[in-house]
Amino acid sequence: MNPYIPIVGMVVLAAVFVIVAINLSARIGPGRYNRAKYDSYECGIQPTPQPIGGGRFPVKYYIVAMMFIIFDIEIVFLYPWAVSYGQMGWFGIIAMLLFIETVLVAFYYVKRRGGLDWD
Repeated sequence: MNPYIPIVGMVVLAAVFVIVAINLSARIGPGRYNRAKYDSYECGIQPTPQPIGGGRFPVKYYIVAMMFIIFDIEIVFLYPWAVSYGQMGWFGIIAMLLFIETVLVAFYYVKRRGGLDWD
């Protein structure tokens, strides 16, 4: 039990700090009512009613964001390979080269189709 005493102490200290900070901010902080402060946050843009039929919705930003996430997830798969590089031998090298080739082919396809252009 002795090795866990510092961990328990830090957890208790953190909990006390959180409780004290929340109480102090509620008591000392200004309590002025502001309608904008209590409104839901909409990225700084005031929400407007949708046009009849939904209107056109630009999806270019979301496509680029999804591609970024996909390529990030693919790159994350490189970390386990880098950690166990010495134990895998030629099989690991060939498998990772095929994986990197697949990623680069997909990236080239997206770039050639204009998926990364912001026009």
